[in-house]
Amino acid sequence: MNTTPDAGVGAGGTPIAEEALRAARVLHPDEGFMPRPTRRRVITVANQKGGVGKTTSTVNLAAGLALYGVRTLVVDLDPQGNASTALDVDHRSGTPSVYEMLLGEASVVDAAQTSGQSDNLLCVPATIDLAGSEIELVSMASRESRLKEALTSEALDQLDIDYVFVDCPPSLGLLTVNALVAAHEVLIPIQCEYYALEGLGQLLSNIELVQRHLNQELTVSTILLTMYDGRTKLADQVTQEVRRHFGDVVLKTIIPRSVKVSEAPGYGQTVLAYDPGSRGAMSYVDAAREVAERGVKERR
Repeated sequence: MNTTPDAGVGAGGTPIAEEALRAARVLHPDEGFMPRPTRRRVITVANQKGGVGKTTSTVNLAAGLALYGVRTLVVDLDPQGNASTALDVDHRSGTPSVYEMLLGEASVVDAAQTSGQSDNLLCVPATIDLAGSEIELVSMASRESRLKEALTSEALDQLDIDYVFVDCPPSLGLLTVNALVAAHEVLIPIQCEYYALEGLGQLLSNIELVQRHLNQELTVSTILLTMYDGRTKLADQVTQEVRRHFGDVVLKTIIPRSVKVSEAPGYGQTVLAYDPGSRGAMSYVDAAREVAERGVKERR
């Protein structure tokens, strides 16, 4: 039985029937849709704490939206290139990438590749060249806004993009600052485990500094709870604490701890492509739907 809180069990149905319905929606996306936002949304996915499901959430939320016809672009700003791997796009050295975008040597149109997993899912990859970029950025003019300057409305219009997700490295350096300056919103993944809120205060302080000095439009719009293990009391305690502290910013959907979610990147896939009927895939589709519905309700 699915014990995940807010898992979406219908008022008149059983948990098993509801889970079967959710699986059917993932396996047959042509029978449903997600609304396109009233305005393009640029969302930075950030948490300097490693291992919280940041990249996993970025690629699977993007894939969930794309699966239902929403045009989505992932910008891989992490030198490790894990998002590029999960979306199965070329990120060998020399490939047009986010590195060239930051230097002004390539546009987002030049660097964006279509993922083989969906025609609606694009990715600007990270190559090994990005590893030394923070040192190069220090001496550049407008070093905090290089990504914002690259993600022009005209270029994104040319690609017909509804959502941009920027995947950050697990640090609060210049790359993450660039991501925060370029975005309208921040999505913070928080794992349902001990020390879940450790370091979050520092992240929120940095976001506040960016709001004050570089990007007044920036808001923490979404918090996603990840790695939920229904067998532990701790997971419920963390969930309650996060909801009490952040309120409606927290998505109702919670991502369960899942072997399939962990395995998928090793095959160059999102979990939606690797095992679309799994609980992990269904949960990410539910979370993507929540994000999409907020994009219609929250006019900017």
